[in-house]
Order: sequence, then C-alpha cells, then structure tokens
Amino acid sequence: MPETYMCEISNEPHTQHSTRAIATLEALGTFILRYGLVFVLLLWGAAKWTKPEADAIQPLVAHSPFMSWIYRIASVQHGSEFIGCIEVGLAALIVLRRWSPRASAVGCTASILMFLTTLSFLVTTPGLDGLTQGFLIKDIFLLGAAVFTAGEAWHASLNKSR
Repeated sequence: MPETYMCEISNEPHTQHSTRAIATLEALGTFILRYGLVFVLLLWGAAKWTKPEADAIQPLVAHSPFMSWIYRIASVQHGSEFIGCIEVGLAALIVLRRWSPRASAVGCTASILMFLTTLSFLVTTPGLDGLTQGFLIKDIFLLGAAVFTAGEAWHASLNKSR
C-alpha cells in the first residue's frame, strides 16, 4: 500500500507519487517564470538598440517622472540603448540563479522596480492608445514573475549562506 499524505487544500489523502508530481509542477513553473522573464528582458532589451523601438518608447520615457531625466543627458536613441543595457544586465543577473542565488535575487528585485516603473506609464503618459495600453498591461504578469522569482532566489540565497 503506498504511503499517503493529507493534502493541505482538500484534506483528502494523496500518494507520494502525487506529491512528487506537485513538486515537479512547482519546479517547472518556477523555471518557466524565471527563464521566461530572462527571455523577455533579453528580447526587449536588445530591441532598444533599434530606431523603431527607441522612437516607440520616447513618449513613455519623456512623460515619466522616474525616467524623463534620461533625455536631459542622452539622445532618444542613446537613452533607449541605456535602458536596453539595464534590461540585458538584469537578465544576466537573473540567469545566474544556479551559481549565485543572491545575484539573481538582486536582478529579480531590480526587475520589480523596473516593471513598476513601466506600469506607471499607464498613468503618466497622456493620450495612450489601446494597443500601447495593452502592451504595457502585460507587465503585470512580468511583475508577478519578478516578485515570485525574487522571493525564491532570496530564500535560496539565505539558505546558501547558512
């Protein structure tokens, strides 16, 4: 007879096999969240080196109380490239999770701030069209991925330092 455990949600017994399946789902979900976040940061970060992307983000950045300073010291293109460097750098930190949970945690935590900033564009940019609003709203999910992976990486970092 297989060993059984009580399921915390339903109080019904389940087998060690189902416990393993649940742990696998959690690990897979964490992997997808972390490396999906890395992929998006690399993809959009690299796009910042293109003129169309630099022009597309210009109204968002120019109206942001957190980012408009960039255009006082850099052109639209160089400002976009600066933002791209930050995004690629954050992706690099996050991908270090296996070797340095603390570096990954710092990258995830900084990503939280970045996604909060990009979500603020929804209220700081006048006259946003529906397409841009929809594009920005996806950052809610990226924020969730950053929050979850930051918590996981900080937890692993604390455990590693003990």
